[in-house]
Amino acid sequence: MGAPKKDFYEILGVADKATPGEIKKAYRKLAKQFHPDANHGDPKASDRFKGIGEAYSVLSDPAKRKQYDQMRRLGSFGFGPGRPARGGGHTRSAGEDPNFSFDDLQGGFGNISDLFSSLFDNLGKKGPGPQKKSVRAKGQNVEYVVEIPFLTAVRGGMVSVEVSITEDCATCGGAGASPGTNLRTCSECKGTGHVSFGQGGFAVKRPCPACFGRGMIPEAPCQSCSGRGAVRQQRKLQINVAPGADTGSKVRLSGQGERGKSGGPAGDLILTYKVQPHRFFRREGLDIHVSVPINIVQATLGSKIRVRTVSDKKVVLRIPKGTQSGTKFRVRGQGVEKGERRGDQYVEVSVEVPDELSDDERQAMEEFGEASGLKH
Repeated sequence: MGAPKKDFYEILGVADKATPGEIKKAYRKLAKQFHPDANHGDPKASDRFKGIGEAYSVLSDPAKRKQYDQMRRLGSFGFGPGRPARGGGHTRSAGEDPNFSFDDLQGGFGNISDLFSSLFDNLGKKGPGPQKKSVRAKGQNVEYVVEIPFLTAVRGGMVSVEVSITEDCATCGGAGASPGTNLRTCSECKGTGHVSFGQGGFAVKRPCPACFGRGMIPEAPCQSCSGRGAVRQQRKLQINVAPGADTGSKVRLSGQGERGKSGGPAGDLILTYKVQPHRFFRREGLDIHVSVPINIVQATLGSKIRVRTVSDKKVVLRIPKGTQSGTKFRVRGQGVEKGERRGDQYVEVSVEVPDELSDDERQAMEEFGEASGLKH
């Protein structure tokens, strides 16, 4: 069996150690140069375009590229030169060993038959044969980080979210053709939506680059989507935030992600919450912490103060006489409610000393100091 003459790295003009970014950049440049629309009537350009797509479909997929590199190191997919004998230093070809089987060819990547079955279709099949229909694949999931106001996260409520999603073009309904025009069978894939390449009975399939895997090409491309049948849209959603949500909480919206391939189901939208800080409340788990200032008289003689809670209530807190700055008071059941659990609210008092005193205030403080035996 002759070894394939195509070297995907050579076709794209990149080194075998090229990064994914370098491979993508080379593909875009060559695809634009040799696209059939830019080279009408040039069969060589069409063949070159097909080869560029073939190479990119494998090298852009990490799993396929790894398999291709392993097979390439074996010598053009491993069927050309001999392989090292087990326990010896000489080489032998597969034909020299009457007990040779694909199972012997294991180089750290498992059974060679499994390798071919995952990368190649129609293994050992001669001729074109019947083509498989396009596989309906679920669309990709989309993940976004959503900022939630502090009190909305605690109490629950609705928030608006804008996400960028690929959707069917509203102008052409996803067909890619201008309204009132027809579609024709793609000449590149003969309407199958994919193209194959390979030699010696081995074939690799990939989505057709000319029709984007649809099998049909519009006679007049839709102006809104340039014939792709899909556009990038900003979608505004209303999200119901459950009470007690915290930073890192996630919610999954089924079917709100990227559209599926070949009519497959859409992916999911996964939102991760990031709770915004509050100027007064601070959260630790289900407990709420606040800091409240009091004056010297309140701290010395005792007092009652009103403190706001996250449930928008005001509770009366008794401050005992002689309270020191930094003292914390616990208000039970006024924290975050989540399910059947509810935290507490902790109030830390901070005694404030006035910057300036009136004459009467100064005289009163001096008399207090003398009565207490304090000197200034």
